[in-house]
Amino acid sequence: MRFRTLGRSGLKVSEITCGNWLTHEPDRIGESKACVQAALDAGITTFDTADIYGAPNYGAAEEILGATLSGTRRGSVQILTKVCLPSGPGPNDRGLSRKHVMESCTGSLRRLQTDYVDLYQAHRFDEETPLEETMLAFADLVRAGKVLYVGVSEWTAEQLQEGAALAKELHVPLISNQPQYSLLWRVIEAEVVPAAVSLGMGQLVWSPLAQGVLAGKYLPDTPPPQGSRAVDERGARFVGRYMGRPVLEAVQRVATIAADLGTSLPRLALAWVLHNPAISSAIIGVSRPEQLTQNLPVPELDLTDDVLTAIDHALTDPEHGDLVERSPAKTAKPFDVMPAWRV
Repeated sequence: MRFRTLGRSGLKVSEITCGNWLTHEPDRIGESKACVQAALDAGITTFDTADIYGAPNYGAAEEILGATLSGTRRGSVQILTKVCLPSGPGPNDRGLSRKHVMESCTGSLRRLQTDYVDLYQAHRFDEETPLEETMLAFADLVRAGKVLYVGVSEWTAEQLQEGAALAKELHVPLISNQPQYSLLWRVIEAEVVPAAVSLGMGQLVWSPLAQGVLAGKYLPDTPPPQGSRAVDERGARFVGRYMGRPVLEAVQRVATIAADLGTSLPRLALAWVLHNPAISSAIIGVSRPEQLTQNLPVPELDLTDDVLTAIDHALTDPEHGDLVERSPAKTAKPFDVMPAWRV
């Protein structure tokens, strides 16, 4: 496992982060713990979660992660969690108000069985709370020793700039952004990445395998495998955009390129993401321990301009043109559980 610095901070994170959205569920505790242990065995030291994960059993994913890491030397891992999306039924159980940020952090620390989190992230931008209130709450958590670093998730370029300016005044800089990014979803390249780089923020990207589509598990004109996200009620909302024949056929063309390079499709997809110097780590969700052995280690491929061009060409076809999503996402409601992108 290789490591990278997160933004302009001194924090080192593993190139691959283990995430537990939709993968660590209360009814799968044994398997979920096995996934975390497999990640540790693979050399992964960075683990990402959120207070909403496991909903409607809010915090369940944090509890599983905390219980599994409880026997691990705390300084040897980086624990990342988030706040903003609904974590309870009440009107104050959401958003980035001082009340919710402080209370959510206390709950996350309890569930994670730790005195501090390495990175605390604003899961979305909150249009209903003054940004000054949010940033001051984050700064107070840092000064109290409950949070080491602060980041955000799915903020626009303008929001990054506004937040970073306030954070700088408080001497608690924003060091990271957590957006979606993959071969098939490149929305952040136009505005978000340039803004983040200029602000010294690293990218912790999620869904680098496009919800498993770039793992090659979904084939054209073939029913999705049982147990996959495409047949899960929640996961299907996210993977559904990729399940059309044109995209799945294009993915198989990319798989041929991977074979020519002597690697697998998911390893090529991860290597492509990490080829971007703005990316600090790629977050992968693991529902079975063997998925780690299938996807890791990520090879240091020689992704020449010719290879990159061939990949882009494979992701087009005469009828539909460019199959890569590049357009800016629509704005969602502040606390919409559905993410702020087209579904």
